[in-house]
Amino acid sequence: MRVFVTGASGWIGSAVVDELITTGHEVVGLARSEKSARSLERKGVRVLRGDMEDLDVLRRGAAESDGVIHLANKHDWSDPVGSDRAERASVDALGGELAGSDRPLVVASVLSGFPGDRPVLETDPSPAVGPDSNRGGSENLALDYVRRGVRTVVSRFAPSVHGQGDWGFVKFLVDAARKQGCSGYLGEGTTTWSAVHRPDAARLLRLGLERAPAGTRMHVTAEEAVTTREIAEAIGRHLGIPVVRVAPEDAGAHFGFVGGFFARTMTASSELTRAALNWHPTGPTLVEDIEAGAYDLV
Repeated sequence: MRVFVTGASGWIGSAVVDELITTGHEVVGLARSEKSARSLERKGVRVLRGDMEDLDVLRRGAAESDGVIHLANKHDWSDPVGSDRAERASVDALGGELAGSDRPLVVASVLSGFPGDRPVLETDPSPAVGPDSNRGGSENLALDYVRRGVRTVVSRFAPSVHGQGDWGFVKFLVDAARKQGCSGYLGEGTTTWSAVHRPDAARLLRLGLERAPAGTRMHVTAEEAVTTREIAEAIGRHLGIPVVRVAPEDAGAHFGFVGGFFARTMTASSELTRAALNWHPTGPTLVEDIEAGAYDLV
């Protein structure tokens, strides 16, 4: 297949590109900068220059592809409304271009926003509906395109997609621990996160692109629930610093912006995903990656 990948040079996207190329697919990657374009070209990727707000470029990439994996997101924490608006518009542009073709559109989504009283299931619809909701309601918008002849596949990612060089949420927790001289957890440390090793995540996205039925919600989660105290203790052991309890009201001062996410339970079962796509994660756990120094050079 010729696959158009947005966010192709990002943390997850670069692993997805490698997985696609290794398994015989041709990749067209969206690149915002010259540096990103060069890194993709070195892998043999055909580059389209632009970003997720260049809707004509997105439409062109979709039009010339056999399928799309949409991973780009602005992640502008200072302008969440703008980020949500851009996410919705990009999904709408891609879905509109693919309408009536039965080609796959694999869209990244998240576990935040669901009630935290139990792990989220693949059968649970996203509560984010409409342009003013989380991520602009892009998950539900993408699924609306199933009725218009798009093989939409939603990929709900664990809050930690970890591995050597990870610059996601856990990197900010490690940075805070280094700065504070101690590794903290909030309250009793009983809130939990799901986690997945990056190559396992990339393999699942490729499987979803190739074979998932229209309307599938995939849960990109290998470990269902890692407590925030376990994460803090692993960071403390690796850095050789004390592990301390942080009062919830001090989360921002201690952790920075990631404190708000660290206070949330974001967990999901992947039982249905594994059975449907014969996906068997094999990578190390989040704690194993932390203790192996995955964040030492980030």
